This record gives sequence, structure tokens and C-alpha cells, in this order.
Amino acid sequence: MDELFAKAPIKKVYFKLAFPVVLGMITTMIYNLADTMFVAKTGNTDLVAGVTIGAPLFTFLIAVSDIFGLGGSSLISRLFGEKRYDLSKRISSFCLFGSVIVGIILTILLLVFAKPILILLGAKTSTYSYAFDFYRIIALGSVFIIFSLVPQNLIRTEGLAFEAMLSTMIGTILAIILDPIFLFGLKWGATGVGLANIIGYLVTDLLLIFFTIKNAHYISLNPKIMKISGQNIKDVIAIGIPGSITNFAQSFGMALFNSSLAAYGANKVAAMGITQKIYSIVILVIVGFAFGAQPLIGYNYGAKNWQRLKDILRFDTIVLVSYAIVVGGALIILAKPVTALFMNQPSIVSAGSYMLIATIITTPFVGILLVYTTVFQSIGNAWGAFVMAITRQGIIYFIVLEILKSTLGYHGIVWSQALSDILTWIIGYFMFKKSLDLKDKLKK
Repeated sequence: MDELFAKAPIKKVYFKLAFPVVLGMITTMIYNLADTMFVAKTGNTDLVAGVTIGAPLFTFLIAVSDIFGLGGSSLISRLFGEKRYDLSKRISSFCLFGSVIVGIILTILLLVFAKPILILLGAKTSTYSYAFDFYRIIALGSVFIIFSLVPQNLIRTEGLAFEAMLSTMIGTILAIILDPIFLFGLKWGATGVGLANIIGYLVTDLLLIFFTIKNAHYISLNPKIMKISGQNIKDVIAIGIPGSITNFAQSFGMALFNSSLAAYGANKVAAMGITQKIYSIVILVIVGFAFGAQPLIGYNYGAKNWQRLKDILRFDTIVLVSYAIVVGGALIILAKPVTALFMNQPSIVSAGSYMLIATIITTPFVGILLVYTTVFQSIGNAWGAFVMAITRQGIIYFIVLEILKSTLGYHGIVWSQALSDILTWIIGYFMFKKSLDLKDKLKK
């Protein structure tokens, strides 16, 4: 582990850790795109809108998982740098089994309060039945979704990024195969789409358990050692909650956006659903690189290797921004034909391509924001991580959306995310520059 994290050339170790994460993200992205295309090919805009309305539930469950996955991996990577391996085992056990317990509780709550939640998400009379069918299956599979993201994050802290990727890819490929079978062959509609997702997550879970037992030395599935001190729990939650809030905010932002667009018809909601999937082409890869580098950042921070940490952050920023400019620029140029691949209806193509341009144009800023976010999470800067979590698709987004919606209507809704990205980047820039955790140490 020391050879990889502390001594190997930065470019080599960065891509060794990040590429598997990116490939896993790409596989997930391909499924999201295929899923959208399969649903769109039914020609039923209410079905497309219903699945889109239910999509924030995924984000919500990922947010819950991040409490244990991001919070645990952040602390464990620093502990590895400090050579405190026994404590790492106990914390990993707490995170893994804690996610299962919380997942069971959430399944019950989501089913009990299904109707008010779906209405809050923007379900209307025409789309409610489709949204409910999808929502119900995802709620029943909550444990599998939440758990799968925890060992993925934890085993990467030992350098097992390939094993995490392989588990994700196999489960996702299975879901891609099952999706059209359930949707077109068995004609299970939104229920089939949700079921394909859950089966894929279940297979991923089983593979991750296998690789954790077989290959991990300091990540433990032993429930007998899951009891940890209050301070350790606080350390996990201090970073896990901001990481979770980031996805809660994303879920909130998606729901708020869909609800605002609902007034302009199901076509607009469906167009945004397609736009969100295309946007993932860029954003998931950026997230993959950013979070793939997290164990490297945390380890060197824990080991107090300041010069190496500084070089890692510089290289990370170059990779993320360069990718965002190249791929984001291509999608802006090809916005209409790319949108038409999913649903070649004039109104959908027109609205979707317009939304895509407005969404993708500030992606380089998002890349830099992810550098700030992963740094704050990796070094245990809970305040910085918290501020990043509540801004882009939280407080800042809510304020921007409400102002632009009331002044510019439909166009204001479409461009609200771009303005929010820029304002959040400004906040993040000054926080990063003034961070005492890094500012002084990186000068040494």
C-alpha cells in the first residue's frame, strides 16, 4: 500500500485508482442511457415522465449510502496514511452493517409514505401510476442500492479499484440485458424498469462481498467488531453527512426542477429526463476521476506528505477541467442530433437540446467544484464539505431558480443550474484559498 499511495508516480497511481472508477461510472452511464432509450422507444411520454419523476429516489438512496461510504472511506484513507489498520477494520464493519440497518428502516418509511412523496416529486394524474410502479420497486430494493455503494468506496481505499469496478460493471450489464426483456418482452412497464435495476444492484452486492472477503486486508465484514467509539462515529458522520447532503441537494434540485417544469407539460419533463441522462456522459466521468483520487488525497494527507498532495491536486484539476471542456463542447455542438437519438419528436428535440446546452455549458466549473469537494472530504474538513454540499443544488440553486422562474419563466428555469454552478464555484474558490488545513501545509 505504501508503495502505491506514497511512492508511485502521481500520474500512474492517479489513473490506476481513477480509471476503474471512471469505467464503472461509464458502465452506469451506458445503462442510464440505454434505460432512457428503452423507455422512450415506447413512445409513451407519460411513462417517460413517470420514470423521470421517480428518478430522484435513486439520488436519495445514494445520499444515504454516502453517509457510510464517503464518510467511512475518508476516515479510513487517512488512518491508512497514519498506519492505524486495526481501527480501520472496526470502522469499515460499522459502515457496512450500519448501511444495511438504515436501508431496512428506509424501505418501510418509503412504502408507508409513497403517495405524498410522489406528489411532492411532481407526479400528476396522468403520470402517477407509472411513477408509483417504478417507485415501489426501488423502495423495496433500497437495502441493495444503499449497501452496494459502501464497500465500493471502502475497498478502493486499499487500492482495490478494479474489483469495485468489476462488481459494478457486471451488475449493470445484467440490468441492461434485463431492461428490454422486462419492458418489451414481458411488458411490465415501469415495474420492469425498476426490477432490472434492483437485480443488477443485488448481483453487485454479492460480488463486492466476495471481493471484500477474498482480497481486502483491512476492510472487515465481521459484525462483532462494528462497535466503535462516539468520536469515531462523529468522524465518519462529519464527512458522511456533507457527502450525503450533496446528493440530498441533488435529489431536491431534480425534484424542484421537475416540479417547476411540470407546469409546461409532460413533454418538457420528458425532455429534461433525456437531458439529465445525456449530461451524465460528462458528469459521471468527472465524478469518477474526482472520487477515484480521493483515497490518494486522504492517504497523503494522513501521512503529512504535503508536496505530493499539492502535486496530486494540481494534476487532478487539469484532468477534470480538460475533459469537461472537450466532451462538453462536443455535446453542445451536437445537442440536437444527440437528443434525437432518444426521442425523435420535434418538440422533444427542440426542448431537450436547449436544456442540454444550458446544463452542459458550465461543466468545467463543476469539475473544479468536485476537486474542492473531494479535498474537503478527504482531509476531514467538515465545514468546507458542508458548505459545498448545500450550495450548488441546495440553497444557491433554490434561490436562483425562484428568482429566474418568477422573472424569466420557462427560460429562467432552464438556465438556473448554470448560474448556480458559477456562484457556487466562486464560493468554493474563496473557501479553498482560505482553508487553513491546506493553505499553510501545502507551502511547507
